[in-house]
Amino acid sequence: MQVGLQIGPLIGLLVLLLLISAFFSGSETALLTLNRYRLRHRARQGHLGARLAEKLLARPDRLISLILIGSNIANTLATSLVTVAALRIGGPAGVAVASVGLAFVIMVFTDVMPKTVGALRSEQLGLPAAVVYYVLLKVTLPVVWVVTAISNGLLRVFGVRGDQISQHNLTLDELRTIVTDAGALLPRRRQRMLMSILELEDMTVDEIMIPDNELIGVDLDDDWLSIVDTITQSPHSRVPVYRGNVENLLGLLHVRSLVGAMSATLNQAVIESLMAEPFFVPEGTSVHGLLVQLHRTGQRTAFVVDEYGDIQGMLTIEDIIEEILGGFSASADTSDMDVRREGSEEAWVVNAGINVRALNRMMHWSLPTDGPTTLNGLILEKLENIPASGTLLRLNDYQVEILAIGDNAVSTVRIRPPERAASA
Repeated sequence: MQVGLQIGPLIGLLVLLLLISAFFSGSETALLTLNRYRLRHRARQGHLGARLAEKLLARPDRLISLILIGSNIANTLATSLVTVAALRIGGPAGVAVASVGLAFVIMVFTDVMPKTVGALRSEQLGLPAAVVYYVLLKVTLPVVWVVTAISNGLLRVFGVRGDQISQHNLTLDELRTIVTDAGALLPRRRQRMLMSILELEDMTVDEIMIPDNELIGVDLDDDWLSIVDTITQSPHSRVPVYRGNVENLLGLLHVRSLVGAMSATLNQAVIESLMAEPFFVPEGTSVHGLLVQLHRTGQRTAFVVDEYGDIQGMLTIEDIIEEILGGFSASADTSDMDVRREGSEEAWVVNAGINVRALNRMMHWSLPTDGPTTLNGLILEKLENIPASGTLLRLNDYQVEILAIGDNAVSTVRIRPPERAASA
């Protein structure tokens, strides 16, 4: 009975030490696997555990030293208690059996299980543990400092500095992966918008500009009725003004500025007096770079020129916003003109002059966007010649059939998305 009374407290103390060891193991994994960006967000919101966890993770060498000191002390004391208890109960043979049993218990109950819980419940375990560790670090700082100094000194021999903390900065591709993998946490429309913003750096003005052959502008050589008709029916608030063709660009006219002019006095001289100087950017300029320039200069419209100074197209700030938010300014009539469904089949008749990015955005398709900006250009690049009507080709598994050719360009095509193309 006397032995039982002495063994009881030893077993209770052993269980306590094993729980302490399990706490150190699980909380270590939890703290080191915390999402650093979520942690930073919660810390800025004032969460105590998150703020303390950030401070602890700023010096992981000290945190790891503190955890290992506590874990090793708990495991060493547990081993000593088991040895004493085994000697009293079973003698030397009992020590061997108890050592094997304790090794199994430590591996499963104070190592594997706690670390698994820590990895799966990092915030629930890591943030409360940060409060405990912060207090322990203040109390044991001299011991932790000595252990850390010795460890860092030895690491320097191998070219590793323990006080150099890797910065958790994300690259553009990593940001794209995060947005893509957000899943149900991020609505699809917002996901597409964020992806469009991230792609502005890689997107050039050539890809989203209005090409020169589609520009609607005021030709001062036209008769007055044609000029008025162009101004009143223009879908844009700013129109280029030129003589003969857009290469003889004179300026940019803000249609709203004509509101103050009386129709009786409105003439070419008035239009010329209200024109603004055009703003030019070279082709190949990134859309992000153009946005910076537009913001700095206060401009809202830019003309894209090639290396010879010839105008290739026009781009407005509204076009960039539309690229980010989607086709909010495109009318249903315009969409119907460019793309229409053919009967009950999963086939679409498409105007080949449409911008590929606009088509992808409108139809939720994934046609190639790393080449020509228009569908016609994409087809001509793929075939390397001007095809005849009836020619078939595939673009990213989309079956494309040439329906009509005009002016040495593809004018109309029929497109079947991958599912329909595969079964056709």
